[in-house]
Amino acid sequence: MIRQPSSRMCFCCGRDNPIGLHLQFDFDGERVWTTFTPQEYHQGYPGILHGGIIFSILDEVIGRVCIAHGVWMVTAKSEIRFRQPVPLNGTLTAMGEIERRKGRILVARGELRLPDGSVGAEAEFTYVEAPEEIAEAWRAEQVYWKVDEEA
Repeated sequence: MIRQPSSRMCFCCGRDNPIGLHLQFDFDGERVWTTFTPQEYHQGYPGILHGGIIFSILDEVIGRVCIAHGVWMVTAKSEIRFRQPVPLNGTLTAMGEIERRKGRILVARGELRLPDGSVGAEAEFTYVEAPEEIAEAWRAEQVYWKVDEEA
């Protein structure tokens, strides 16, 4: 597994974001993985992880698989399916992988698994290559990205 660098202020991975999730991402050569242990302040309904947090984790882990494959994309469409309530207790595992690519369009999917291995939510995203001026700005920001091995 190759640890991916974290940005400064991203809500999901930003090292310097005081209210962020501080996720770490690993690339196995095909898929991107992360883990997350939700806290009480991440809940929606009592004892249940907020759906927006679930979506954010899936959005990031699926988007990260594009970056891991060297492609800068923007989201064109997203679809999430909540399979069961995601409890706050225990460590969750999320995975993202590319399904297919045709020209400038890429389709990727991911899932969030509960501590028992069951699927809590899954998503599919359709991406289009980022316009060059946007991709260039993102590449410029990468000088601030770093790998936090100790986390």
